[in-house]
Amino acid sequence: MLAPTLTGCVTVHGERENIPSVDKAEAPAALKRFLDTYNKAYRELDPALLDQVETGPLHALNTADLTAQHKLRPEGNPGFPALELTDARYLVPKQVGWPKFFVADTRSNREAVQTGTRWLLVFTRDGAGQPWRVAYLSILSRDEVPRFATDEDGWARAVPAGAASRLAVGPGGLSKAYADYLMTGKGKTFADGGPTSGLWAERKKERNTPRYWTQYIDTPAAEARYAPVALRLEDGGALVFFTAHHRQKQTMAKGLRPHPTPNEKALMTGEAKKALTLTRVSEAAVRVPAEDAADRRVVFLNRLEGVTAAKGE
Repeated sequence: MLAPTLTGCVTVHGERENIPSVDKAEAPAALKRFLDTYNKAYRELDPALLDQVETGPLHALNTADLTAQHKLRPEGNPGFPALELTDARYLVPKQVGWPKFFVADTRSNREAVQTGTRWLLVFTRDGAGQPWRVAYLSILSRDEVPRFATDEDGWARAVPAGAASRLAVGPGGLSKAYADYLMTGKGKTFADGGPTSGLWAERKKERNTPRYWTQYIDTPAAEARYAPVALRLEDGGALVFFTAHHRQKQTMAKGLRPHPTPNEKALMTGEAKKALTLTRVSEAAVRVPAEDAADRRVVFLNRLEGVTAAKGE
């Protein structure tokens, strides 16, 4: 639930005052608007509808998904089972200026109740006249959802992107640190796990095989719509949501052709006779320790990745 909000005939300027990012009625309305539009978009397989309610990495992933599905099923998908998000808790920080954000911690009908997973959606907007859009989605087990720090009024605490974050790694540096790690396999910023040492080992096997060889290029997300979002935790660390970009080129041995998936083929330009280049976007939720923590390694809690473009040669 939301903490109480200010009332009375007072004009408050969100660009100058330190105020809650969203009021008590607006957060549930933003969640409902997202769900209604998301479900309509997936019934009609119309990616343009997502422009109204998504931004950042989630928009990139879902727009590509719907673009591919529309090419494969131009008649739409009227039987699409509606996404439902219930049992919502809203994590609302006080912020000065724009953009602002809040997080909805929800239960999804896509997960069995006994699994205890939670869907965390990060809503952002760039100004008072702009709609709330979802930039990030992360799916965590109930045990993985951390304990968030709050002020005396119950408001969550936003974390700045740079050195003032008081974190082992500032939120603004995570995308570059992750891209650098994936390119080199070196560094101690991140704890071992599937998205780090596991992904590096998997790529190593794919780099040079008898049937094909693979090249990888990873780059940080620089555009404003991919800006990281962070909330302070009780232990002084933070839960940070961030984006990275990835490209993979698979070149086949003589006499062999690539085999793109149906979705990749639907997004593809050119013809995959010899090589296939895939462009991907990833979004992640990570737990970043405080700068004075004994163990300063960043831990991935969830990572979603999808193909947003494909090119055949």
